[in-house]
Amino acid sequence: MKIEEFQNLALSFNGTEANPHFDRIAYKVVGKRIFATLFEANQTANIKLNLIDQSVFCSFDQQLIYAVPNKWGLQGWTTFEIERLRKELLLDALECAYKQVFKP
Repeated sequence: MKIEEFQNLALSFNGTEANPHFDRIAYKVVGKRIFATLFEANQTANIKLNLIDQSVFCSFDQQLIYAVPNKWGLQGWTTFEIERLRKELLLDALECAYKQVFKP
């Protein structure tokens, strides 16, 4: 998947906006928390999953999907190597993260 495709997917969820966040772009539901960040320089995204979803996605391929290696990872933040993954898999991960944040 290309960076532009990821950006479009992340913004496709209802009420989502993108804002600068340190050296990244953060995607969040307006008035709520961040559910994903994009680091264009190394073509990775960090997506906030619950720990069960994190385990499931990491089992796909731990070289392409892995917990952020610090306390953020213990909270469910998971790194995805964007350009080496299929759109459908990233869409599923983003949807899981979005649903954790957006609870109508």
